[in-house]
Amino acid sequence: MLTDSVYQEDHIPTQRERFIKSFRANGLGMFGFWSLLIIVLITLISPWLTPHDPYQQTSHLLQPPSWDVDGSIEYFLGTDDLGRDILSRLMVGGQITFASTFAITVIAAIIGCTIGSLAGMTKGLISSTLNHLLDTVMSIPSLLLAIIFVAFWGSDVYTALFAISVALMPRFIRSTYNAIHLEIEKDYVIASRLDGANDYYLFWNSILPNILPVVIAEFFTALTIAIIDMTALGFLGLGAQGATPEWGAIIGHSVELVFIASWTVILPGLAIMSTVIALSIVGEAARDALNSGVE
Repeated sequence: MLTDSVYQEDHIPTQRERFIKSFRANGLGMFGFWSLLIIVLITLISPWLTPHDPYQQTSHLLQPPSWDVDGSIEYFLGTDDLGRDILSRLMVGGQITFASTFAITVIAAIIGCTIGSLAGMTKGLISSTLNHLLDTVMSIPSLLLAIIFVAFWGSDVYTALFAISVALMPRFIRSTYNAIHLEIEKDYVIASRLDGANDYYLFWNSILPNILPVVIAEFFTALTIAIIDMTALGFLGLGAQGATPEWGAIIGHSVELVFIASWTVILPGLAIMSTVIALSIVGEAARDALNSGVE
């Protein structure tokens, strides 16, 4: 037809298309993605999926998992020393351990990246002071910072979440600050400044797309740290209290039973390990995909 072009027109993929293509090509990354998606779905719909009340105490004390000779399909993953269904407690506990830590990590990322961006785009006394202050704060482990906050404010889930969120903020501030400072010194930024571009335009159109891989990688790293810290505080009795089915608290409650009812400790540990590994895999794959898009 006369309307057909005689030239071969190549489709130039967008950054989003390059990211999706690169991520899908990563087999390990897709495995982590589907594993994480399953964990998220179970966490979201757990109130309607739990076979038993996670808080209900029964007479079936320390019943082994269903694959054991003495196990029962009614309690698929067994029960604890109070007769509570472990499967139900793990499913509901995912909302506290995973969903809550995800929320506080998002909050820490927004606040931390905002402060880091403002500091990174400026120079002078404030920027230098913030840099040295963060060096000091970053030398203290986040779990220790969280324990210090909990010691002052008391032991409960909300205090633990707040403490972990505050402890994670310096990570985002520092990573964003360093990434922006590295980008500002590059030739394309200097050339844009010479063309009259202001800081606002440079940040949103030039610097932010190039530091996004750093922010994404830091987010997934911080999320894994948040989960580990949350479960550690629960295990130590500084986080979730009483019968709250938080994964770390479940292990802390059952640690004395490890030799007579090992499933009460191993199964929550596997839930924590699976979530952390899936997050690490997805974070690494996302960073690689974003880097390939930038290149």
